[in-house]
Amino acid sequence: MTYGVSSATKKAPPHGERERKNMYAAQEIRSTVRPAAATASATKMQAIVHRQYGTPDVLHVEEIDRPVPGDEDVLVRVHAAGANIGDHHVVTGRPYLIRLSPYGGLPRPKNLVPGATFAGRVEAVGAKVTTLRKGDEVFGQADNGAFAEYLVIPAKMVAPKPKNLTFEEAAAVPWGATALMGLRAGGVVAGQKVLIIGAAGGVGTWAVQIAKALGAHVTAVCSSRSIEMVRGIGADEVIDYTKEDFAAGGARFDVILDMVGDRTIADCQRALLPKGAYVSSAGGGGDWIGPFLRLGALLLKSLFTKQKLKSFIMTPDRNNLVALTELVEAGKAKPVIERTYPLREAGAALTHVGEGHARGQTVIKIAT
Repeated sequence: MTYGVSSATKKAPPHGERERKNMYAAQEIRSTVRPAAATASATKMQAIVHRQYGTPDVLHVEEIDRPVPGDEDVLVRVHAAGANIGDHHVVTGRPYLIRLSPYGGLPRPKNLVPGATFAGRVEAVGAKVTTLRKGDEVFGQADNGAFAEYLVIPAKMVAPKPKNLTFEEAAAVPWGATALMGLRAGGVVAGQKVLIIGAAGGVGTWAVQIAKALGAHVTAVCSSRSIEMVRGIGADEVIDYTKEDFAAGGARFDVILDMVGDRTIADCQRALLPKGAYVSSAGGGGDWIGPFLRLGALLLKSLFTKQKLKSFIMTPDRNNLVALTELVEAGKAKPVIERTYPLREAGAALTHVGEGHARGQTVIKIAT
């Protein structure tokens, strides 16, 4: 007789060994699941999405796919974004003409994520990018996509963040490019008298400071509540439009930079010297064509006067960002931030801007 164990008994391990095998199996399952979950998370991001035109409360937060940079692009981890009147126009789709532009779309927005100005850190670079690397702190202005945790933008459209600013402050700097372009269009030089209409606004506060840096004598037009603020950033004189009409004083300015456009061109011409320059990028036109009507009128009127009547549309340019950085790091200009909102309140930020009484810049904080 042979003593031994049955085949069934051979296959059943002792109780302790069975527990160990179960534990190892569970560990193996977890090791395969966790990387997959991490990979999924790494391809997603929180963003403000824009699926229909309307008041800013049509915006909401969603988890969407993270954008992937092309060969000449950079992926930026956005720390802060600016909320300005241009973003408000894009979200509302007004003036309606904007829906025919690359920023709009018909019958609904073609760009899922709004937002233009931003500051953040480079997360990844395209294969052909040699000027930037992961970890670089940058800022700039995109066509869209800034109201999100990540943004893809051509590397040539960003610049190193000013070293003496926070990300929130740096996100407000690209507004200065509009002021810089306007003052250049007016040919501002040292010793000239410059009038800034809308001096307390997001662009106007930069215009006051840049004009001063160019050596001009600056007169700012604003409301009563903003007088001390514009004086604090360098205005030599202030006109409170609720009490005084800048056009009533006669011809006395070499350059007028108009960021509001609520006065007639003839009114502005009366305050301008015979060979002075009036420059505008805003104003009137209603819900259909917006400021483009005024811009066309400027072109027509310029044919019949020695005064220079000019208009321009701001276009992002890295050289302007570099020029602004030099001014900021030299202490000659700085952002004037009125309010900061978290990402989930981007709609509230745009509502505030759209009311038309915001002072300085409004910023959305995204990364901590």
